[in-house]
Parts: sequence; structure tokens; C-alpha cells
Amino acid sequence: MDRLEQLKAKYKPALDLIPELHIKLNNLHVENDKLVLKANAPSTDQVNDMWNKIKAIDPAFADLAAEITVDSSLPPVLKKYTVVAGDSLWKIAASQLGNGTKYPEIIKANPGKLKDDKSVIHPGDVLIIPNL
Repeated sequence: MDRLEQLKAKYKPALDLIPELHIKLNNLHVENDKLVLKANAPSTDQVNDMWNKIKAIDPAFADLAAEITVDSSLPPVLKKYTVVAGDSLWKIAASQLGNGTKYPEIIKANPGKLKDDKSVIHPGDVLIIPNL
């Protein structure tokens, strides 16, 4: 196995986060026996999440050189919300979007789970909350 493959295997949990965090990978290669990662993230939250994962793998990350910068032109990560007992789409829209009348936006953001305003939600369901 060459050095690139070794380092990619070591940092696989962090590299696997890239699409989930909507990070745009610009470059991944080995230079001076280090894995060099250059990427852009939609916000500092995603940058921090990526660094937390990297540090969980190897706190010293001596074999990694990562440059992850914020690019606000990238699409934001959609927020997730876990339904609790007593929730309704109206209540969720009011608390998460600032206005209960915006519940149709939650329906649109969850086409696989919600069909219309009569869709039933249950505690534990995870819904995507759109960025409005």
C-alpha cells in the first residue's frame, strides 16, 4: 500500500465527513510524507467539526497538513431536528423557523417523510429544517 492510501485509511473517518458537512475538497495528496488536504467549508461550524474529527483520530496529526477555509458561497448544511412528544409541524416551524405558518417549508424539505399537512410525525423522527 502506498503512503497516500495508508494516510487516507488512517484519516478515513474524517474524510468520510466531507460530503456530510458539505465541504468542498480541492486537493488531497502526499507531500513531505504528510497527507495534504485543502478544502472549503460553508461555515466555521463545519471547519470545527472536521478538526474535531481529525483530532479524535490523532491529536498530534503530525502526518497531516490541512487547510480548511470558510467559503460562504457554498450551500449551507441543513439543520436536523428530532421530533419530541407533543410536537406538531406548526410548533416545529414556530420554534425552528420563527413562524408556525412556515410549516409547509418543512414538508417540502422532507419529501421522503412528509407528504402534506396531514402527515403524522412521531417522537424520534428526524426532520430536515430548511434554511430560509
